[in-house]
Amino acid sequence: MITRITRHQLVNIARFVEAQGLDERTVTRLRMIYPGMHFTYCLDDDVTAVEPVQEGSNFNIYLVDARAHCLRLTEDPQVATGLVLAEIINESV
Repeated sequence: MITRITRHQLVNIARFVEAQGLDERTVTRLRMIYPGMHFTYCLDDDVTAVEPVQEGSNFNIYLVDARAHCLRLTEDPQVATGLVLAEIINESV
């Protein structure tokens, strides 16, 4: 079963991450709250070629399309089945 991601869910997920911080525990909690949705956690520097669908203070959220049994980033919310939560690390020089 493919779970479609709504704008309301994106806003709620972003609020949750803002409140909890972004780490593996947060992603695990989100997987329990949204059991049909795929979540991936990485650094924002690892994501290229697409724009985030939602931005937070120290993270970006990207859409994932897993329909063809191979994960790929997408900018099309109609085909998105999961999210990448990408942590932004601000390095001081």
